[in-house]
Amino acid sequence: MTSSAPSHPTATDIQAIFNQIAPQYDQLNDRLSFGLHRIWKQMTVSWCGAQIGNTVLDVCCGSGDLTQRLAQQVGASGQVFGLDFAANLLAIAQQQNEQRYNPYPITWIEGDALALPFAANTFDAATMGYGLRNVTDISQSLRELHRVLNVGAKVAILDFHRPANPWMQQFQTWYLQNLVVPAAEQCGMKDEYAYINPSIERFPMGSAQVQLADQAGFSQAVHYPIAGGLMGVLVATK
Repeated sequence: MTSSAPSHPTATDIQAIFNQIAPQYDQLNDRLSFGLHRIWKQMTVSWCGAQIGNTVLDVCCGSGDLTQRLAQQVGASGQVFGLDFAANLLAIAQQQNEQRYNPYPITWIEGDALALPFAANTFDAATMGYGLRNVTDISQSLRELHRVLNVGAKVAILDFHRPANPWMQQFQTWYLQNLVVPAAEQCGMKDEYAYINPSIERFPMGSAQVQLADQAGFSQAVHYPIAGGLMGVLVATK
């Protein structure tokens, strides 16, 4: 697969990609996952351990669908923050939440996952959906998540995963080349989505993610492969 995007995109490159794809982001996610991303995101919210009344954070919140699920989990007495560095996606997230019959009280913040604008020991739980693979320094992102969580709190991180099964590896490659990129091309965004396959190849496997979480200071970390190993959720406890 070829792409005009660089092999190792910078933070500016990635920010530009997500600002560009913002208008079609939700539609493509639904189409390319056959709607299953909604189930995976609900699993992620469940695994983060958020409870009614908690103060919670969704990092790399994108268009905010995971953030809204998190808000539903903590209820009206909770506090929810959604953070992303793509202003266009944040605008869509805010708009979609405001269009609800009963909007969730979510605070949307444009910020950097590598330098979270929050004090230490602020959050009772956190989530991240398809963000860890896109940061330029995974270790620093995990250290920041560890810093802002309360002791005993969990973060659940959903992302693509390279399956261990060779047949599933072949399926993933076929899926990305024959479904993802053509679908993006129809929306005029082939180059923006062509970077996904290289990003998955660079992304640490589940066992390596657990090691990185340990090194970031988390007391416990477990990686759960889902969807036949095509996706995974890293759950780390401070």
